Amino acid sequence: MTEIKRDRYLRLLTEYAWDGQIKVITGIRRCGKSYLLRVLYKKHLLGTGVLPEQIIETELDQAKDIRYRNPLELAAYVRGIAEKSDKPMYFFCDEIQLSDTVKNPYNPDGAKITFYDALNDLKSIPNLDIYVTGSNSKMLSSDILTEFRGRSDEIRVHPLSFAEYYSAKGGDRRDALDEYMLYGGLPLILSRPNDSARMKYLSDLIKEVYLKDIRERMHILYDDVLEQVLDMLCSSVGSLTNPTKICDSINSMQKRSSREKVSQNTIRSYIGHLEDAYLFHECKRYDVKGKNYFLYPYKYYCEDVGLRNARLGFRQSEPTHIMENIIYNELVQRGYSVDVGVVHDGKSTREIDFIATSGSKRIYIQSAYAMPTDEKQKTELLPFSLTGDMFPKVVIRSDIPKSFYDETGILNIGITEFLLNESLI
Repeated sequence: MTEIKRDRYLRLLTEYAWDGQIKVITGIRRCGKSYLLRVLYKKHLLGTGVLPEQIIETELDQAKDIRYRNPLELAAYVRGIAEKSDKPMYFFCDEIQLSDTVKNPYNPDGAKITFYDALNDLKSIPNLDIYVTGSNSKMLSSDILTEFRGRSDEIRVHPLSFAEYYSAKGGDRRDALDEYMLYGGLPLILSRPNDSARMKYLSDLIKEVYLKDIRERMHILYDDVLEQVLDMLCSSVGSLTNPTKICDSINSMQKRSSREKVSQNTIRSYIGHLEDAYLFHECKRYDVKGKNYFLYPYKYYCEDVGLRNARLGFRQSEPTHIMENIIYNELVQRGYSVDVGVVHDGKSTREIDFIATSGSKRIYIQSAYAMPTDEKQKTELLPFSLTGDMFPKVVIRSDIPKSFYDETGILNIGITEFLLNESLI
């Protein structure tokens, strides 16, 4: 299989090297965290002159390293190697979430020892740089920030962007994009031999990996409700929704009695679990002129459109919403903070699909699958004229091959061009 380029994350790893922090690589399961660390980053280090014996590796999902699931054993093993060396040492720990929690041998009734204790201990070794990967549903961002007490760098890894996908896939760009819009960017999709295998792989991941992880970690009371929340978020990608609407729909569909009705708090918590598992992103609505956020409703976008399509049985293709989801994911991967824009024309409220912000930089973006008529073009572009500012305006389209500026200064970009060329905006 062709090597998949993950230059964005590789650059972050090299920038964070030897900064005194623990590098924690997180993201949805099967998005390529281990490959990034143990193949691409290791290859980079060896290419710069680091010797193989300077890299300590443990794989806690492998039987050969099962003893190191005990955090005390892990710390003793790594310390024993690093402290004997006069060279810079690197420690890679894969699947850290499989580490056990053990009793403190010196105080059996006291707080238990976890992998956080082991890594915080190893961090004190001056010639050791630490990198760990962990499956998101077992080791969430909030846990990391709390337990490492500000002594870690989190590197969030996403499924393949289209540029990464195309770097390995090659061929006709439009054909590759059509396939990407259907099956998404989880790396192993590229090695599945046919459509049936791709569909089965994605469907099995949702059922046997992601949902199972959430159930085990969060002790879900209503399995059927969790699955319906997942289905409704998948169906409503790019549309406004809120916990109240989802709650009412589920209680109605399941014909629950007043005593059996699921509460809005339960729905909120289940949406939170799906977000914590990195399956979905919440995108808030921002009043451009009022400069404030609306409480509800929000939009939700799926971390990988292939998973979304698989969950819906590949029945709801909806290219307009899928393209919008892909654009959102691309902006997030490029480091933008992304909101839905809200503007007013005096009579009604209109939306700008995305406000992409990075520092003082702001870009207004509309996702328009096609604008075949003057009326459609007027509808799509009207919100731009209501912002009252001069920030750049961009419309991303599927019906044009190359970018151009129209007479009002709005940049029109073809979707493949946008996804493959970061310099355009």
